[in-house]
Amino acid sequence: MEAFRLTRAKFANLLSGKGAAIKGARWNSIGVELIYTASNRSLAMAEVAVHFTLATLPADYMMVTINIPDSVSVQEMKEKELPTDWRNFPHPISTQIIGDRFVAENKFCVLRIPSVVTLGDYNLLINPKHRDFVKIKMKSVEKFPFDKRILR
Repeated sequence: MEAFRLTRAKFANLLSGKGAAIKGARWNSIGVELIYTASNRSLAMAEVAVHFTLATLPADYMMVTINIPDSVSVQEMKEKELPTDWRNFPHPISTQIIGDRFVAENKFCVLRIPSVVTLGDYNLLINPKHRDFVKIKMKSVEKFPFDKRILR
């Protein structure tokens, strides 16, 4: 399976959950490492675009394509399994509890979870502490210019 990560150039060659651990995010608390990826390029772009305006959009984004072998363990969560507030903004603590538990239990390497931004798409959250993580490899890193029409 492929996963996609849109990130600033200075972080593009690192596959680590340290950035998410610094501030916390929707699916992890501060101090919990988790790598946020998307199941397709468009979702990776949408997940980043919701945080910017045209004036604040950095020009140095890179699209990282990641290979997750079939042998890597994946847990899937369906929307009906999520708390009723899972789509709220700002993100609720209830979603961080889900990601924190996923990392702490360490049973699976990847959590396939519905996207808040794009209904019907999935984020792939990677636990860098799981034993299967060493099987996950970056395939490519390419410059990603945003189409300015997306953010007006």
